[in-house]
Amino acid sequence: MIKAGPIGVFDSGIGGLTVADAIQKRLPAESMIYFGDTAHLPYGDKSAESIRHYSKRITEFLIDKGAKTIVIACNTAASYATDTVIEAAGEIPVVNVIDPVVKYAAENYKTGKIGVIGTKGTIASRVYPQQIEKFNVNIEVVSQGTALLAPMIEEGFFNNKVSQEIIDSYLQYPDFRDIEALILGCTHYPLIKHQVEHFFKGKVEILDSASIVAEEVENTLRAKDLLTTEQSANHSFYISDFTKSFESSTRIFFGEKLHLEEARIWD
Repeated sequence: MIKAGPIGVFDSGIGGLTVADAIQKRLPAESMIYFGDTAHLPYGDKSAESIRHYSKRITEFLIDKGAKTIVIACNTAASYATDTVIEAAGEIPVVNVIDPVVKYAAENYKTGKIGVIGTKGTIASRVYPQQIEKFNVNIEVVSQGTALLAPMIEEGFFNNKVSQEIIDSYLQYPDFRDIEALILGCTHYPLIKHQVEHFFKGKVEILDSASIVAEEVENTLRAKDLLTTEQSANHSFYISDFTKSFESSTRIFFGEKLHLEEARIWD
């Protein structure tokens, strides 16, 4: 590992670009290499064994490209494959999108109820309630699978009246009536944070994993003395199956047009 090496980030598709964007804004001097496994998305309906297999191979790809840390920017992969990635990464530090949010929630909400929304795979894994309970047994966690939201966002279909109605229909889940905070358990969801806030009228804290994870990445690199001393960041973005629609959609998640390269690591 060298300080000038890139931060490796991966997701099942391009939704993890919200995390990459947050990292870039927090650590503008750092280079980054991103991999979106568009050939296998969504991970939410894949088996745990398949997700571990995909995550291991992607980790190896990022390490071969010189990554100095690995960021699992996919809640489903983080749910099922964090241990697999840690083993594959060896001495290279690993950050996932779940643990920093769990730690934040446990430290800031000593009692009460916290809600979670995410893909079917993430919710079925019960990773959020199980992890939060390890820190604090006095917090009740209630979860709701929101299968329509990620594909809706991926198509750029949000911040309008129809998307608000879909979001509202999920958030009307009876167990959410008295929550104090809501975890956005999918890296697509920061893009609908304002619509979620609109539903709760500012009475519920919305926990955006992208910004929390970016802070954790900075803390991890500092603790390992891996923050770059270079000033010229260089980013590379790969996907496993290229289509023009993915390239045009990257601006939704990253805020600027990106050049995507295809890396057929499954051949």
